[in-house]
Amino acid sequence: MPDAAALIPVITRMFEQELHVAVPAPDTDLFETGALDSLTFVDLLLMIERDFGLRVSLDRIELGAFQSIERIAAFVAAGLAARAPAEERRHARAE
Repeated sequence: MPDAAALIPVITRMFEQELHVAVPAPDTDLFETGALDSLTFVDLLLMIERDFGLRVSLDRIELGAFQSIERIAAFVAAGLAARAPAEERRHARAE
């Protein structure tokens, strides 16, 4: 399971290749710079769900978690870590 630091280059590539947004540094404020607007934000959420298999609940979203690529990486890493124990329990019951 990747940690947040390992996810930074992956998420940076998502921005560059799929969202067509160049982000100068992982700690750049995406909202303040205008790199992440409402339409791009929705596209980003869909990509996170697709690429990482995470379900992002709109009623539980905190915009601060998406303020920079570093924070997005931490959000994804936490989601993957939370999902892992549930998957382990599911596999244990199937055996």
